[in-house]
Amino acid sequence: MRVVILGAGFGGLEVASMLSEALGEGVDATLVDRADSFVFGFSKLDLMFGHTAAERVHLAYADVAHPGVRMVRAEVVGIDPAARTATLDSGEVLEADVLVVALGADLDPSATPGLVEGGHEFYTVPGAVAARDALDAFDGGRVVIAVTSTPFKCPPAPSETALLVHDFLTERGLRRGSSIDLVMPLPRPIPPSPLASEAILEAFTERGIGWHPGSLVRSVEPARKVAALGDGEEIGFDLLLAVPKHVAPAVVVESGLTEDGWIPVDPRNLRTRFEDVYAIGDVTSVGTPKAGVFSEGQAKVVAEQLIARARGEGSDATYGGQGICYMEFGGGQVAKVDVTFLPGQAPFGGMDGPSLPNSAEKQAFGAERARRWFGRDWAPVEGSR
Repeated sequence: MRVVILGAGFGGLEVASMLSEALGEGVDATLVDRADSFVFGFSKLDLMFGHTAAERVHLAYADVAHPGVRMVRAEVVGIDPAARTATLDSGEVLEADVLVVALGADLDPSATPGLVEGGHEFYTVPGAVAARDALDAFDGGRVVIAVTSTPFKCPPAPSETALLVHDFLTERGLRRGSSIDLVMPLPRPIPPSPLASEAILEAFTERGIGWHPGSLVRSVEPARKVAALGDGEEIGFDLLLAVPKHVAPAVVVESGLTEDGWIPVDPRNLRTRFEDVYAIGDVTSVGTPKAGVFSEGQAKVVAEQLIARARGEGSDATYGGQGICYMEFGGGQVAKVDVTFLPGQAPFGGMDGPSLPNSAEKQAFGAERARRWFGRDWAPVEGSR
């Protein structure tokens, strides 16, 4: 069985790893990604706030060495879902018995007028580095953390950023003369978890962080240092940290896989409308947040179906919509938020912490995946094991 996996994020890496573990050389899998390394999303915050260096957060795809899996660094320039082929920028055409699309969401800061010139996105490694430099040069004033469109990856991240900015300014003696505001399109910081949302809003109140729910930044005027909100109001800033617009990769849109901007799938098994074509993670409209843990959960379901197929067996593997997210509260305190999204039901979830032990558990979460996916130890933050 020839399996072609497009994208080596949480989802693609998990599918490849599970197929190899179960089938070894009995699977012919090709894993494709345009980057040379993988970076956990939470590592970008560690990088932005000076908790680690850029060279520590990367896990090289060259270290992926699973039996039955070929790792290819290339840009996917064409996808034919009916023929189950993918064309690479090298000219190679990959033919598949099963195609798994896990290319994630692309970021488009330029879609928000003035953002590139007047603000800093922090959802990429280069963006996090630039935001870190801007924070290092910041001498006080108004910091605005803002979301520019929906949906967006890792919904807790803007709240984490607001709390970590508070710590950053406090450590530098700049908090008293500065303000922090968070502009969010959501009615609560984490809508599926009332406990987590209540804890976050309480932390905002304790720290004097302004909370502006139900709104987006639509444009930025760099000269005036003003951001225009969706409701027509304006908010001034001295430093703007923004979540940029998310879009499906152009090659996915051009393939005919998408509807309303994202790939629709059966939420139970992640199958698309094309035979033997699956889609997982941020590139889909499956109904869960765009976050790595949900991509990984979807990948497990796809891999279980493919393993059963390779063995000539049936599979009743279905996706349960559950994921655990580790959220920074500052001061080394981390909360573990457990949320579940089921079709036809309101999402629900709980929270453990925030606590110091959860911080160690968060690092262990990353280290365990680094071992499984890359076969190596990983300690992204100085002093972590």
